[in-house]
Amino acid sequence: MVTERFAVHLVTLDRITGAETAKTRPCVIVSPNEHNQALATVIIAPMTTVSRGWPTRVPVTFQGKTGEIALDPLRAVD
Repeated sequence: MVTERFAVHLVTLDRITGAETAKTRPCVIVSPNEHNQALATVIIAPMTTVSRGWPTRVPVTFQGKTGEIALDPLRAVD
């Protein structure tokens, strides 16, 4: 699969502990393309329709829905 920075993919985030973001949701790839090409993992930021207005959340509209990209629970996935 081609994984480019800022691409959006559906990711299953069900392996969680504590208050981590869960379920299958769209996620933005935030790792640089050089990282994505060299390693088997990418760093993602989950998207949510819940707006908190926190400084670690970036407002976004995607596929007609408004919400935020959550930068506080970054995660590496393969």
